[in-house]
Amino acid sequence: MARVRFIGPEPVTVPELGGREIQPDELVEVPDERFEGYVCQTTTWEPVEEPGAAKKTRKEG
Repeated sequence: MARVRFIGPEPVTVPELGGREIQPDELVEVPDERFEGYVCQTTTWEPVEEPGAAKKTRKEG
């Protein structure tokens, strides 16, 4: 799953995400195949983690 940040000024409901209400500055996981459909809306969404990117994990130790 890819991740995007909602940068709009007010909360929105996103039907594609199960009708979830998304708050400004919230990070959201989206299906890899839909990533471009979000980030092409440059005044509303910004990329955080592109499709296929390896998840960063913090090593304990």
